[in-house]
Amino acid sequence: MAGYETKTFSKHDDYMTPKSAWENIQEYIPKDKVIWECFFGDGKSGENLRSLGFEVIHKEIDFFESNEGEILISNPPFTRKKEIFQRLIDLDKPFIMIASQNLIFTKYFREIMKDKILQIIIPKRRIQFIKISEGKEIKENKCNFDCFYYCHKMNLPNDIMFLGQ
Repeated sequence: MAGYETKTFSKHDDYMTPKSAWENIQEYIPKDKVIWECFFGDGKSGENLRSLGFEVIHKEIDFFESNEGEILISNPPFTRKKEIFQRLIDLDKPFIMIASQNLIFTKYFREIMKDKILQIIIPKRRIQFIKISEGKEIKENKCNFDCFYYCHKMNLPNDIMFLGQ
């Protein structure tokens, strides 16, 4: 559920994660751990992860007041990245978060992650998020920015992984 401010996107967080985003990385998500999909959005992201065979906690609760699951996997609201990534580090659990590629260049992200091991999965193509407006899916939505899967404590085979090679 990510928003991004550009000429075509207004600044809000009503962009939902398509099932394909989780299908792309399912081989890197442990099947023996309980996932907390920690941002509810329209509720479909948790359903999509479950349909891929994962045990998932996905409910409308406050991320900043809760601590669920063994691994956090989500597409967090882009407008609150700084607070969210700090909270992720404070929780000290493995995570995979979808965020703009530009995140890695921000001062606050470098500060938050400076002593941490960061791994990145780079998708083959842009993730085409599902835009929701006034409770309805917008069909003509083309994402015009690239995202990475930012990973911490996931023990991936490489620190930078390119999908679709």
